[in-house]
Amino acid sequence: MPNMTGKEESYNTYETEQGDTWDLIAFKVYGQERRMVDLIDANIEFSNVVFFTDGILLIVPAIPPEEKEGVAPWAS
Repeated sequence: MPNMTGKEESYNTYETEQGDTWDLIAFKVYGQERRMVDLIDANIEFSNVVFFTDGILLIVPAIPPEEKEGVAPWAS
């Protein structure tokens, strides 16, 4: 997808496991459940999913440096 903002965007991916939920994935990748909003925004086509099945590839947006305080070290 072309970047229309002029800013370089950075992201990783996460492959879901059976029973994953948005808040659980956010905790796994960011160390904070509140970041589930970032995940949903980046994966809007799955926004109606409550419990994931195995093998769905989700986009995990990078956290902007100014918002990294209090984030788990593995999410940096």
